[in-house]
Amino acid sequence: MKARTPWQVTRSVWHAMFIREALARTMADRMAWFWMLFEPIAMIVVMVAIRTVVLGRMRHIDGAEFIPWIVIGLFGFFLVRENMMRPIGAIDANKGLFAYRQVKPIDSVLIRCYLEGLLKSFIFSLFILVGALLDVGLIPADPLSALWAWFSLWCLGLGAGLLFSALAGLVPEIGKILRIISMPLLIISGVIFPLNFIPHDLLIYVMWNPIVHGLETLRAAFFPLYRELHGSTLLYLWYWALAMMTFGLMLHVRFELRLKRQ
Repeated sequence: MKARTPWQVTRSVWHAMFIREALARTMADRMAWFWMLFEPIAMIVVMVAIRTVVLGRMRHIDGAEFIPWIVIGLFGFFLVRENMMRPIGAIDANKGLFAYRQVKPIDSVLIRCYLEGLLKSFIFSLFILVGALLDVGLIPADPLSALWAWFSLWCLGLGAGLLFSALAGLVPEIGKILRIISMPLLIISGVIFPLNFIPHDLLIYVMWNPIVHGLETLRAAFFPLYRELHGSTLLYLWYWALAMMTFGLMLHVRFELRLKRQ
């Protein structure tokens, strides 16, 4: 028999692990699809209710309607958050597969991030389709820029997933810390309220958060009249994404055997 190349072996491993992860994510629980759809709907309802109660009435965001604005922000944030959080348990969940030398810990992280990206993209597309049917205003004004911003946010989540999955494998407490800070991160990312209401002295520090730059660019691609925050750029987001990918890959290569034995 002709020996397979390393790429052919890796591709076979990824294909098998993708099928395994996809079945576990979508079929293991009869309510899996319901929860994937219910979570963003529930968040939107809660945010709209809070804004209505606090302000006494619905208000417009400059250049955008509030509901489409928050839908796009929530999905962009969920894309980053899920790709950052779910890989933390990927190595432990696939520990039995590491008996095969072709399977590496990093494979489980990459496959889980890829699957999360596909699921979030599919559900977001459903929301856009329903929004178009209901005339809510979820059709992007610049589709190519919207796709690029969405892909950039996914790459940011991938970089965070690679980095924190390795760190959590070495120091388990890191996973717990990330779960605690996920809610504050939702607030300071400009998901539920416009950040231009923050005093300039504080906004300077909030802009260190790369998720803000991705969400602002994504919203600007959907709403042609939307005024994104001054200084928002995907280049800054990509600096973070590439840096975290690099350090994450280095940690996975350096501590591969230790991650297998965790």
